[in-house]
Amino acid sequence: MADHDLSGFERSTFAHGGTAHDVLRRGTGPAVVVIAEVPGITPKVLEFAERVADAGCTAVLPVLFGRPGVDPHPKAHGRLATARYGASTLLKVCVSREFTVLATGRTSPVVDWLRALAAAEHERCGGPGVGAVGMCLTGGFALAMATDERLLAPVLAQPSLPLAITTGRARTIDISPEDLAVVKGRCERDGLKVLGLRFRSDTFVPDGRFGFLRAQLGDAFVAVELDDADANPEALLKPHSVLTEHLVDAPGQPTRAALDEVLDLFRTRLLGEGAGVPAAEPDGGQGASDEKSGEPATP
Repeated sequence: MADHDLSGFERSTFAHGGTAHDVLRRGTGPAVVVIAEVPGITPKVLEFAERVADAGCTAVLPVLFGRPGVDPHPKAHGRLATARYGASTLLKVCVSREFTVLATGRTSPVVDWLRALAAAEHERCGGPGVGAVGMCLTGGFALAMATDERLLAPVLAQPSLPLAITTGRARTIDISPEDLAVVKGRCERDGLKVLGLRFRSDTFVPDGRFGFLRAQLGDAFVAVELDDADANPEALLKPHSVLTEHLVDAPGQPTRAALDEVLDLFRTRLLGEGAGVPAAEPDGGQGASDEKSGEPATP
């Protein structure tokens, strides 16, 4: 367990609307905005970004909170230091005006900044459009970013907002009705597909949230739902982070199949590979979502 020294990643700053954040970047090709989960851009998030770059895209990681490269595992810094770092990061998120943690029916203000970043990266990197991956607290951001027609491949990895402290909050996601209507229109008119990932037991991503997305988006929402036994048993916390901490990166593993499904979505939508073949069916329709949820595997 060790921090990542950020080697292989370029660092710059992007400003929009009076707000500036650092941005890490790796790779060439169409942009994929990777929005980290709390406590920030961990080594596992950077590993995922490397996989995105290896697939032929430019991984773009905005630094919205935390210190990039810090390993959150207690063995890296000790339990007390790790707990303090995680708690301080979460507190900053909760009090920040950029994030809407509890309110329903609202898109977090930071999404405007993320849309502007995606537009700038599209101009920089070229290609037919951009992709976006939101994780945990930022999971729904990828959905709200899809109001911009340049976003062609939204991925919601364990979307956890609003916090499901009531039944009502469990049956919604952090997007305004106006933004959701735009996304639904794109799904109906343009064939936009939204990929969602979660562990079935994850209380941060309750059944009602994916049920809400199915009801609102219909077949345009492709769900990949995994069992606890599919998670990396060496991870400290209970099954939650499909693409990072709980990934078992080995052929034949359900979490690896989920990762491959995400990367195939980017290859198909952004790189034009396998044109005419649904991104979630590179093996003839036996993708992770077919095996685990019974949902259509056509993103």
